[in-house]
Amino acid sequence: MSTDLKPLRIVMACDEAGHPYKETIKAALEKNPLVESITDVGVNSTSDKTAYPHPAVAGAKLIKEGKADRGLFICGTGLGVAIAANKVPGIRAVTAHDSFSVERSILSNDAQVLCFGQRVVGIELAKKLANEWLTYRFDPKSASAAKVQAITDYEREFAAAQ
Repeated sequence: MSTDLKPLRIVMACDEAGHPYKETIKAALEKNPLVESITDVGVNSTSDKTAYPHPAVAGAKLIKEGKADRGLFICGTGLGVAIAANKVPGIRAVTAHDSFSVERSILSNDAQVLCFGQRVVGIELAKKLANEWLTYRFDPKSASAAKVQAITDYEREFAAAQ
């Protein structure tokens, strides 16, 4: 792990299905020198039945507003929180449960949000992937930058058409 990487401000979100993993991963990330701060937008217990779109969008908005650099969102599959977060303009959220996809989510796609499914991935792998994710930074001069820009351009085009 490079020590010259700027620590990141992380926002974490989950529904009741992802709450146990959120708490465990949050505790691990709080010890990581690549984490400047963690903002937790909930839910705060497994008895809180707030539907996953609400915390996912709340977390994505913090990134859009510049109050967080990245988000780690967890639900049962990781799919619902990704879909919800992607509704916030400018946000690129992915669900990834393997090292290569986590790496490429940053290096190829400049995704700000990583989503996990508590019912899909084991906790030790999830902690490992979250820590790996912190070590990657998107290079705006990379060959992937034009592809990410194309996504942004499409997003603007469709927003303007509404």
